[in-house]
Amino acid sequence: MAPTGKRTGESTRSSGAALPSSGYLDGRLLIAMPVMGDSRFERSVIYLCAHSAEGAMGIIVNHPAGSIDFPELLQQLGIIKKGEHIKLPENAESMKVLRGGPVDTGRGFVLHSSDFYIENATLRIDDGVCLTATVDILRAIANGSGPKHAILALGYAGWAPGQLETEIQSNGWLHCDADADLIFGDDVDDKYNRALQKIGIDPGMLSNEAGHA
Repeated sequence: MAPTGKRTGESTRSSGAALPSSGYLDGRLLIAMPVMGDSRFERSVIYLCAHSAEGAMGIIVNHPAGSIDFPELLQQLGIIKKGEHIKLPENAESMKVLRGGPVDTGRGFVLHSSDFYIENATLRIDDGVCLTATVDILRAIANGSGPKHAILALGYAGWAPGQLETEIQSNGWLHCDADADLIFGDDVDDKYNRALQKIGIDPGMLSNEAGHA
């Protein structure tokens, strides 16, 4: 698949809009632009877990899942009993529950550091990030044997073959290199602005640039 994407004279915009030489963006972050017009992805930062000729799949890393609390979720799943949350390790107490995307919202997906791996269940995306979608990782986090860094997302974002490439060409998305802080950091509300700044874009100028890339 040949690389696609609009290229302009501005290096900052082209570095964020064009696809890399491989043609695929797995392991990178997508940043939603105002011109996309899909309220489900407004101000979204999405970690792409998979991108190929067959389509793409990613997890939104900056949209909290309402008032859902991780210890309460563990209780609902029967992993811990009511009142046992006081025994959880610190990283489990503070673990973020996010709205990962509009597809399969009743299912949990854990993005985590690569220091934890379950054979035949964990997808290694790059050297530092993995994805596991089984309840076993939640049990491991609850008993203190899970990964050092992790976020739990309910649902995911998915694209049909060629759909993401078309949206990128239409300036619906920019992209940047992923880093652990943007994926796992606690400052969820600030991730969107920091992702834009990572590729040299002033968030305050977006409304003026929309439609002019």
